[in-house]
Order: sequence, then C-alpha cells, then structure tokens
Amino acid sequence: MSSHHPRSSPLILSSLLFFFIFTGVSASCPSEECGGVHIPYPFGIGEGCYLNEWYKITCNTSISGKPVPFLSRVNKEVVKISIPSPLGADKVGQGSVRIKNPITTKGCSPSDEFEDESTRSLLNLTGSPFYVGLHNTLVAIGCNKMAALLTHVEPILVGCLSSCLSTNRTSSKEYLAVIDCNDNSPYSSEFCARRSGNEKSCNGTGCCQASMPDSFQQVVGVRIDDYDNATTTKAGACKYAFLTDDESHFSSNESSVSKLLRAQGFYKEGYAPVELGWFIYPTNLSFLDSLRCTNTKEYQGGSYQKTLLISCVCEYTPHLYASCRCNYGYTGNPYIPGGCKDINECLIKRKDGDPYCGRGGTCVNLRGSARCVYKNHRPLAIGLGSSFGSLIFIGGIYWLYKFIRKQRRLIQKKKFFKRNGGLLLQQQLTSTEGNVEKTRVFSSRELEKATENFSKNRILGEGGQGTVYKGMLVDGSIVAVKKSKVVDEDKLEEFINEVVILSQINHRNIVKLLGCCLETQVPVLVYEYISNGNLFEHLYDEFDDYTITTWEVRLRIAIEVAGALSYLHSAASSPIYHRDVKSTNIMLDEKYRAKVSDFGTSRTVTVDHTHLTTVVSGTVGYMDPEYFQSSQFTDKSDVYSFGVVLVELITGEKPVSFLRSQENRTLATYFTHVMKENKLFDIIDARIRDGCKLNQVTAAAKIARRCLNMKGRKRPSMREVSMELEKIRASSSVDMQPNDEYVSENEEDNEQRVMDVNIGVESWNNVAVTAPASQYNVASSSLSSSDIEPLFPLQTR
Repeated sequence: MSSHHPRSSPLILSSLLFFFIFTGVSASCPSEECGGVHIPYPFGIGEGCYLNEWYKITCNTSISGKPVPFLSRVNKEVVKISIPSPLGADKVGQGSVRIKNPITTKGCSPSDEFEDESTRSLLNLTGSPFYVGLHNTLVAIGCNKMAALLTHVEPILVGCLSSCLSTNRTSSKEYLAVIDCNDNSPYSSEFCARRSGNEKSCNGTGCCQASMPDSFQQVVGVRIDDYDNATTTKAGACKYAFLTDDESHFSSNESSVSKLLRAQGFYKEGYAPVELGWFIYPTNLSFLDSLRCTNTKEYQGGSYQKTLLISCVCEYTPHLYASCRCNYGYTGNPYIPGGCKDINECLIKRKDGDPYCGRGGTCVNLRGSARCVYKNHRPLAIGLGSSFGSLIFIGGIYWLYKFIRKQRRLIQKKKFFKRNGGLLLQQQLTSTEGNVEKTRVFSSRELEKATENFSKNRILGEGGQGTVYKGMLVDGSIVAVKKSKVVDEDKLEEFINEVVILSQINHRNIVKLLGCCLETQVPVLVYEYISNGNLFEHLYDEFDDYTITTWEVRLRIAIEVAGALSYLHSAASSPIYHRDVKSTNIMLDEKYRAKVSDFGTSRTVTVDHTHLTTVVSGTVGYMDPEYFQSSQFTDKSDVYSFGVVLVELITGEKPVSFLRSQENRTLATYFTHVMKENKLFDIIDARIRDGCKLNQVTAAAKIARRCLNMKGRKRPSMREVSMELEKIRASSSVDMQPNDEYVSENEEDNEQRVMDVNIGVESWNNVAVTAPASQYNVASSSLSSSDIEPLFPLQTR
C-alpha cells in the first residue's frame, strides 16, 4: 500500500482493525443483490454492510411484489450500480449509479397548470458523494418550445428549441415525417427540402436535445417554456422533457422512430434513467488505508515494470474526494481490501478469435500483464538450412560416388562379357537361331537377385569346379546357378560353343542348361532345378527313403542314365562327352527319374571321337585307367564311368572305400575280382537281394564288367549298353538264363565279340523324334521316341 499521508502506528492499527471488522461484517451481510441489481461495496443492504448512510440501499417491495432497490438518502429507485472502471479503460475514474428520475411535462394534464414542472424533476445532491454524470442528455419532445436545464447557481445551464413548420401538425407527425420523405410521404415536400443532412438525429423538428456541461453538477432541474404565440400550435398541446443517460437519444446510429418510441415510453412511465457519478469522501482515512492502494502521484512516478505490480490506484484530493480503481491488467472491486485480482490475459481471445499471443506465440501470464514468447526461428532456420545444405552436399557426393561406381561396374561387366566370349556367344546364337531353343543370356543383376547376392544360405553343393546355388528368377521359376571357380581364357571360344550346344539338349533324363551369365569374372551357368537330391545320397542312406531299395527302380535309373549318355554320344550332330559321370552327378526328381547333370568338364568332339587333353580331369573311382595313362578321352571313357555307377546300383558299395583291402580299394577292381570268383550273389546289395530277379542282376553285372574292361576298344558303346539294359528289363526268367561262366580277357581279345542287339546300329542314324508331354512317364522305354531329340541335322565334315 502506498499513500502520500505519513504513516503512524495508530493509523496502521486502525487500518488493520477496519480490515478485520470489514471481513467479519461482510460475511454476515445479506445478499449483494436486490431486484436483479448487483450491490457492490461501498454500497450495501443492512446495517454495517455499507460504508456510510449515503451508500445505504434499501430493498423495498413494489406494487407487483418484486423487490426494488432504493438509494436511501437520495430516495431514488436504483437501476444499476457500477464501480470505477480499471485504469486505461475510461478517462472518468468515478463509479456510477443509474437511477429513475421523473420527467417534466407541460400541457399534458390539468395539474401541469398549477405545478412548477421544474420541481418535479429536480435533483438535489448537495452534500452527497453523488453528482449528475456527464453522460446524461437533455431531451425535449413537442412543438414551439424551449427546454432548459436549470441549477441553483445559474438560471440556465443548457437548453434546446423544438419547432414545427405549420399548423394542424402534431409533434409526432413532424417527427415521423423525417423518415417518410424518401417514401413519397403525403406531407409537404417543403419540410423534406429543409431537413438537415443528419436525418437520424433529434435535430429540432418536433424533438431537440442538448448535452450536459463539462462541469460536475449536484443540483439540476428541467423546465419547459413556450417561445411562440398560441396561433402556431394547438393550445394545450402536450410537451415533455427529461434528462437521461439513454445513449440512443444522442446517437446517430439509432433511427428516429426508435428514439420517439423510447421517449413515449418514458412519458408513459413518468420517469427516465439518469446517471449519477459517485466518489468517496476522504474523511475516513482508516478505510482508504485498508484498501492498500497506491495514490496516483506515486503510480505516475514509478517505472513501468513497477506499476505492473500495483493492483489498485486511488486518486486522492485532501478534504474533497477520493476515487479508487483497479490498475490495468486487474479486475474486481477496488473498495474491498485485495479486491483487485490479476487478469489471466492468456485466457483472453483476440477479436479475430486467435489466442492472446496469436498462433505462433506462447503466452506467459504475469502480474498485471502477460508476456508473449515467440520462438526465435532464425537459429533454427540457419541450423535447418545448413543441415539441409550439408545433406544435399553429402547426398551429391554419395550420388556421384554411386554413379562413378555404377559406371565402373558397367565397364567391368562389359569387359567381363567381352572377355568371357559374350560377342562370340551372340554370333553363335544368331547363327543357330531357329533351332530347338535359344540360349538365354542372364545379367549379373538377375542372378544376384535370384540367389540373394550368392548367399551362403542358398548353396546346394560345392565341388572342385565351382559352387551351385539355389535361385528363384523374377517369373518365380526355381533354378540351379553354378558359379565356376576358375576360367581358362584360352578355351573361351570352345566354352561358348559348348554352352550353345548344351543349352539345346532336350532330353528328359538330362538336366536342362537354361543359359549363362558372362558379366561376372567367371562364367555362371544356369540349370533347371532338381529337387530330390542325387543318386549318391539315396544309395548311401543320406535320405530316409526306401523307394530306391527295389531292383526295378535301380534298373530303371541305370537304363535312363545309359539312354541319356547314348543320346549325348550318338544322337547329336556333334558328340558330347560328359567326362565326369558319377552317382553324385545323377539327379533324381520328385518321381525318382534320373537326370544327368554337371557338364562342367564336358567337351564336344570332332568326328574321330577323340579328345586330347593336357590336364587329366575326373573323379577317383570313376576315372578310366586308359584315359589316365594316355590323356586321350573317348566315348569309352564315359562307358567306364557308367560301369562304376551300374556296379554301385547292384552292390550298394561306394566307388572308393578304405574298409576294403588295398588291392580292392576301388569298386571297379573289387567287382572284377568278385566276378572272376563267381561270387556275385555275395556282393548284391542286401536291400534288393531278396526281392530282385537274380537273372536280371546277373545280366546287368556282366554288362558292367564289360564296361569296366581295361581296354577301351573292348568296351561296348553307350548305345549298346542302353539297348542291352532295356532288353534285360523286358526279359523274364524263362527266356533269359544268366551265364555264370567267367570269360577271361584273353578270350575276349580273341573272340572280339559284339553284343547281339535286336535293333541295328544303322537304324539309329535315322531317328528323329521330339519329347512329348508324357516324358515324365517312368514306365516308358528309355529308347522310345519320348527320350531323345536330335540337336542338329547331321553335318558333313
């Protein structure tokens, strides 16, 4: 609290005493409302609930039975009581009381002739804390009259004149003519021509008005005088005037009809609302001190930040008046200790509906004010800009790196494609276009995607020549992808020729070569995928499968393998030698059909059926001894390897076993030794021994022994082997007796016997068939038209 009065202990004690008394009394006061009118302190109802007798409100009962508040000392009905508005909201710092005051009439009733009309509306507020407010206006209705506002100091404060144009015209008609001119009114056009531009104001035609003087008045009255003779208007015409704070009577925004109707309403009721200002007499210092408000001089001399902490301010003039009001940013009743409360501006909406600080700010409520916090987006913008720029720069560098790397890879792929014979392959494909089927050239990207970048999880098997991966192409087909480990650049032309030829092999018992990829460091071959493993795995119990435990199935597998090799050796225009026939290279499909695979070391040969190599390749146990010694691979080398496979099918023994004696370590040697001793039955696989046809097994064993002859020229061809095995399957125990007599190699040399076959060799040159849809029928003959298909027409060399 701040005041310009010096403080003393008694004054402080009295202030505290008044504060506690006020707190206790206010709690026991009746309701602060009467007849719907709010009664704020220092006004009050009941003893001790008001500051003094001037502010006492009595709540009377009207004729209608409703409570009506009256200002006791002034004896006027109260319409509204307002406390002073906060600083900055209004220049007038006093509160107001709106009362009902009688209007002044003349010529409206017989009593008007005997009564001084000014005394009826007289307001005498002398000695009270009330005065006539500046918002009031003097309004007069009638013709040819003057209304005057009187006071006991000066005869006339303000006045106005109201006149009418012609006789037999009432003030109401004159007043209504104002709004009828633009509507073809029957009244005189002369009147309309003389009107002022402001058609909505009470401008002296049947109605006039005058504002209050700038000085505060406590005694006022309204008087009506005629200023013209009686010939210009009807004698006894009713005229009335009143003082009112009703803003519609001096507002240009209110229509004339509304003003007239409101004035007629006041006339009928006999009173009009008048605003009285009020203040506090500074005689009760203890009350003012209890408010703990800062006086105006101290408030105006303080800093802005300091004034924000002041809740209420009192304008104090010694021995005259005092008026208190809440500071800007506070609301409430300044005449109650602590009655001015801080306004939370953050809850206030702007006129456009946005929050106090707009949509981009954060509001922080402070005492007497609020602070809007706006994020400084400049550092953020700089940071985002620099980050974005850095990202673009890094992205550009990364893109450039990827582009250069991609270009290098493309150049490398082109280099590999050219080095691996891609151009030659394209020429070969062009020259062989129109033949059985065109070789597909895969891109490295296709195969990397198909094998998940040659993932270890996709490996099907590994060998000396390379690694086989399981892959899935874009069309969903499953393939086997063989990635070689090394490449012989000197034989790339030969390799390309073989790829073209092998890809055109179309035999149901040969794994199809679908195509190749030449964009990698070493060529990659793509084969059809066979899902049921190889013969080696099924023979030696690596599968829990008993399908291959019957002689009939094993004989069929031998016939299918023999037919495939015979096709490669004889039915093609350029004979193809497999060079690595073994049980692991014989795949079995889901129906246990044999498919010869892995042509990694295969070679096409010229018409002399020989091929001289500088490096011997093959698998121990299957390799032709003659080829091992001479390095000359012939079709009989494949026959020798097939003989080992046939012995595996008969005996179930592995091609090499350290469980046998050293001289019998290879299966070929062991089998030859057993056959010499005529002990074939002892080495037949126990899984087929009881259910087999012994004569068929014996006949097949004799064929195997001939295939394993140490001299290649004494071995039968694969065509002969295929036909003989087919003949064995078609034979029965009646028409075929097994020959148990052992024939020595010397006898074979002398006899030079040739196996007897029902179909002449000459007839095979004219075979020309295609593989039908029934090629997967396991019961069909391996030499039937569904088994083989010529690759090229026979060529003349």
